[in-house]
Amino acid sequence: SPELLSDIQDGYSVSGHLLVCFSSGYFIHDTLDIIFNHQSRSSWEYLVHHAMAISAFVSLIVTGRFLVAAVLLLLVEVSNIFLTVRMLLKMSNVPSPALYEANKYINLVMYFAFRLAPQAYLTWYFLRYVEVQGQGAFLTANLLLLDAMILMYFSRLLRSDFFPSLRKGSAGQDVDGEKFLID
Repeated sequence: SPELLSDIQDGYSVSGHLLVCFSSGYFIHDTLDIIFNHQSRSSWEYLVHHAMAISAFVSLIVTGRFLVAAVLLLLVEVSNIFLTVRMLLKMSNVPSPALYEANKYINLVMYFAFRLAPQAYLTWYFLRYVEVQGQGAFLTANLLLLDAMILMYFSRLLRSDFFPSLRKGSAGQDVDGEKFLID
């Protein structure tokens, strides 16, 4: 429904609503999986991200407002395909550097197209057009925190795949520990 882009605040579609409901369920399930499998300490960033997504999506589901913004934000999940392929290639030690190299560049393009661009557009939109009170203030704060997280992850990705010499700190240790983006 491209016409919904003209009304990010009050646009509505049944399919969009169902997508946000399903995604909320996924985030809840993944959060519980992390907690029950005792991965909270190593995955705290995911828990923060999931808590922000769940709280924002629930507010959208309850009020029926900003549904289009939520659907746009879900575009970031497209880039997860290539991040996951990257991680699997690293974990499996696939002897094909060409496959990793190709995925590295595809991953970079997808990160821009499906993470940075929608996030930047929504941040601009919220800062320019949304009243900074009530739900608008809550969602704007969520967006700004997500901006920081996405930029931090992007920085890690760039250091790991494109500037590996920047990964080491002065003591010769990885500056970000053993994050999957760095490993």
